[in-house]
Amino acid sequence: MLAIVIPYYKLSFFEETLQSLANQTDKRFKVYIGDDASLKNPSNLIEKYRGQFDFVYHRFESNLGGISLVKQWERCIAMIGEEEWIMILGDDDYLDSTVVNSWHKHYDAFYNKSNVVRFASKAVDMRLNGFISDSFTHPLWENATDSYYRRFKGQTRSSLSEYVFSKESFLKYGFRDFPLAWHSDDAAWLDFSNDKLIYTICESNIFVRHSDECISGSKENQDLKSIASENFCTQCIYTKLPLFVREQRKDLLMYYETSIKNNRKLKFNEWYKLMYFYTLNFQFIQLLKCFRRFIKSFYI
Repeated sequence: MLAIVIPYYKLSFFEETLQSLANQTDKRFKVYIGDDASLKNPSNLIEKYRGQFDFVYHRFESNLGGISLVKQWERCIAMIGEEEWIMILGDDDYLDSTVVNSWHKHYDAFYNKSNVVRFASKAVDMRLNGFISDSFTHPLWENATDSYYRRFKGQTRSSLSEYVFSKESFLKYGFRDFPLAWHSDDAAWLDFSNDKLIYTICESNIFVRHSDECISGSKENQDLKSIASENFCTQCIYTKLPLFVREQRKDLLMYYETSIKNNRKLKFNEWYKLMYFYTLNFQFIQLLKCFRRFIKSFYI
């Protein structure tokens, strides 16, 4: 069965999330709601849905998301029972009524072939009076590296709520604890996929809300986001660079360099790594340009 985990903190749109779960045409799922000691206790609202779908609600004594969103996700995941597949649903996102039905209908197609499954998605922009975008769809099967690269190039979008992942992969890799969990989901799909393809269900949508309350929609905390981007590039993109194709590596090496420069000067060993990879990829023009930037950084 499918576990839908909701790390709860914001009440603003939470009823729409719960209503979408009650509207599921297939009830073969269980919801686990982990309340991050929110100032807005949702227990009365949640009780309205008692009997409409199976759920467990737990209010934690201390707020953890303000320190580490990833650790809040992980303690919510620790609530689940025997379910082998996990969706982390944002407390302001919601589902098509057919999402769970589609999941079970496609199950045999991806079982033992994929560790990461995603749904099509629609963006709900509260800054544009709740405007709902067209559906973002994806290839039926796709490498995690190609999927990330398309997002990197602005050719698609991606958010945590639209993915389902195997508990086995989560237990093996865990989430990378970047500031604000910025890029933690990107890193997860690269890790969790474990050399298997991502499978996409395009017939049902996850509705992902964008507002000033969301981290992704907020212009605040840019310094933390910048640090998270550097950590993501250093810990994930750089170490997985051989998995990307040659032309993708060129762009990602520049991203790696820029993400560090946004916070500090590159160290000598980081310049060395860049030039090593440019040489390995036979990208000699980029190597020469990188060498010039290195000289300028240290000696000019």
